[in-house]
Amino acid sequence: MSTRHSVKVRGGVAAVAAVVLAITVAGCGGGDDKPKAAPGPSSAKSQGDSSKPQTSSGEPKPAQTEVLATVNGEQGMTLTINSAARDAGGFLTISGQLKNTGSQAFGSTAAWRGNELNSSGSSVAGVTLVDKAGKKRYYVLRDTEGRCLCTTGLTIIEAGQTVPFFAQFPLPPASTNQVDFNMPTFATATVKISG
Repeated sequence: MSTRHSVKVRGGVAAVAAVVLAITVAGCGGGDDKPKAAPGPSSAKSQGDSSKPQTSSGEPKPAQTEVLATVNGEQGMTLTINSAARDAGGFLTISGQLKNTGSQAFGSTAAWRGNELNSSGSSVAGVTLVDKAGKKRYYVLRDTEGRCLCTTGLTIIEAGQTVPFFAQFPLPPASTNQVDFNMPTFATATVKISG
C-alpha cells in the first residue's frame, strides 16, 4: 500500500469519526447545568402548557396523557414514565418526568448517577433496565467521550417543580415487550415497550 493511499484511508476514518461525534454531541446537548431532555415532555409541560410538547428534532413525541408507570422515591419525589420507544437507530429510549411533590427543595440527586465518574456530572446515568425473560441487564449508553445518553444537569429540584428526563439503552430483542426500569432511590417500575 502506498503512502498516498494510507493517508486517504486515515482521512476517511477521521471523517467518519467526526460525523459520529457530531451526531452524538447534538443528541447530548451542551455542558450547561440545565436538565436535558431528548424525547419526552418539555419543561413547558411542567409550567402548565401541555398542548405543545417540544422534543429534539427527529425524535418521536410521547402522548402527553400516556402514563406507562409512576413510582415514588425519597422525600416526595415521583417518577412518571411516559414513553419506552424503540428508535430506528437501534436504541430504546425511556422518557418521562420527575416531580418534587414535597414541600422542600430536593438536592439528593447524586445517587441517580450511580457509579458514574464525573464525565456526565449530575445525571440519571445510574438507571438500568432488566429484561427478566432474556435474563439481561441494560445500562445507559455512552457517547465517545464517556458521557451518558441521558438527562444531565439535575442538581436541585424545587418543591412542586417537574423536570423532564430521558435515558437511552441498547435495544432489547424484538421478543422483549416489557422491562423493569430501575432508578436509584425509586421503586422498580415495569414498563411496556412500544414500537
